[in-house]
Amino acid sequence: MKNIIPKIDISDLVIYGLNSSKSKRVIKKIRKACLEVGFFTIVGHGISTKLINSTLITSKKFFNLPMYKKLKVASQKWNKKNSNIYRGYFPSFVNGKEGLDIGDPMLDNSMTKILSKDKLEYLNLKKVLNGKSTLTIKKYFDCLFVLGELLFKSIVKGFEADLKIVNKAFLRPKTLTTLRFNYYPKQDKPIEISAQDGEKLGCETHVDSGIMTILYQDKKGGLQVQNRDNLKWYNVPYYKNCFVVNTGLALQRLTNGKFKATEHRVIFNCAKRISIPFFFEPNYDFILNPELLKIKKKPLYKISNYEIFLAQSLKKFIEYKR
Repeated sequence: MKNIIPKIDISDLVIYGLNSSKSKRVIKKIRKACLEVGFFTIVGHGISTKLINSTLITSKKFFNLPMYKKLKVASQKWNKKNSNIYRGYFPSFVNGKEGLDIGDPMLDNSMTKILSKDKLEYLNLKKVLNGKSTLTIKKYFDCLFVLGELLFKSIVKGFEADLKIVNKAFLRPKTLTTLRFNYYPKQDKPIEISAQDGEKLGCETHVDSGIMTILYQDKKGGLQVQNRDNLKWYNVPYYKNCFVVNTGLALQRLTNGKFKATEHRVIFNCAKRISIPFFFEPNYDFILNPELLKIKKKPLYKISNYEIFLAQSLKKFIEYKR
């Protein structure tokens, strides 16, 4: 199948920052990909292969645990003893895949003001994982967060807007950023048949809610993206040590529809597979106002803070009906 996903080497951006002539070329490529496709892959991102592999091993360790242990960090729907509703483990009978949603590792039980906000929950992974594994998760979260900030700064720079917006939007641990481990077991039947083309699906057709998603996918792949022009579906290619980046609905609102979130799906695959998306999401009180990007046109969407927007956006996802 034709590859419509741009592959961008962002090493100049990582090495030289936002203002060098080399970096400006990278920023233009990112802007073009956001405008035309809403998806791109990145190499030269500076995240070590060792950390990526350690995180993958950690996710496998978690999913290989017996069910009674995984349920120790399950959301309240599957473990009445737990107070977490949004974060935590959910089993495969929800929608064909198991998942573990992890919030900012900086959060702890003493942060009562932040934890009083909807969907900001402390998750004690030490109940099920050893210190080495929890440290790996923290390191990976930290590195992906910095990478998300860099990519978002590139987008802001492309609009010639004030970069201070990035610090206002992404102030840890106030952000709703989520690291997720996804495990697709060997499935007996698809969770959905596409009404458009009859394709068997292992994950429903959707767009993401946040500013952007930074995804690690294994060699088995399965992720497909819809071309906005011809509505055909195209495979997202796998490259070693590469991340897949896609823009979300929050960025669509913030750019007043300029950067559209793109429909994507996972095709049905009889083989086991793991994916690790990092949903880069702003502070709960960040206002999705296009004027922050110097966009003066009449807003296409109702302006609200991210907490309100996210509550509405998640209603369409099966795994969040809990």
